[in-house]
Amino acid sequence: MRQILLITDGCSNVGDSPAIAASIAQAEGISVNVVGIVDDGGIGEQGALEIAEIARAGGGMSRIVSPALLSRTVQMMTRQTVQGTIRGEVNRELRQIFGVESAAELPPDKRAEIVRVMEDLGETAELRVALLIDASASMKPKMRAVEEAVRDLALSLQARRGESAVAVFHFPGERSHEACLLDLDWTDRADRIGQIFGRISMKGTTPTGPALLRVVEFFRETCGKLETEPQHTAPARRDDTDGMRSDYVV
Repeated sequence: MRQILLITDGCSNVGDSPAIAASIAQAEGISVNVVGIVDDGGIGEQGALEIAEIARAGGGMSRIVSPALLSRTVQMMTRQTVQGTIRGEVNRELRQIFGVESAAELPPDKRAEIVRVMEDLGETAELRVALLIDASASMKPKMRAVEEAVRDLALSLQARRGESAVAVFHFPGERSHEACLLDLDWTDRADRIGQIFGRISMKGTTPTGPALLRVVEFFRETCGKLETEPQHTAPARRDDTDGMRSDYVV
């Protein structure tokens, strides 16, 4: 199972529509969840509308939260998306095998067995979550809460019985042509999360759509061929002195 989890205050202002980018991700089997930390007033309202639109297009969920609730919300949305994906797959199988729309239509003994299978799959299925963090200037006061949320999510995935991995991106990148930057390649080690946030440089623009498209490309490159051929771009590179893989820059 593949997810992009976007943390942003909305109001993209550079490049492709983020909703269109999210729909491309969803078409390739990558769900897009969005957690919004928006400000009050008209700008905040605009950001909230965009956040909901991205999640709808990406087949995921959206939540608007305060920084204090960010960590709990990120973990909840990840779990719910996993269960929703499993439920959808199981219901498809039930339609083909039994001609029913959901487990609720089965006899009690069979229904209980299906529920047990879904719960087990939720803990054992392979899961990859790419975190895409808005590092535009308006997000600077919220970044400490973002760091805590990312670390807590990595710890919760580490506790799963199935194989889980997290990758972390931020946008915009360090150079004008970079939509986003890979800070941490796929890892199942929560202790590596804290190393990346001190190196994120906050910038003024918010290229959410291009950043989402680059993360889809990253899934193509690292998780096998998806439905369309990737368009290869020459990666920029960041020097690493702590052993962290950060050479895939998009």
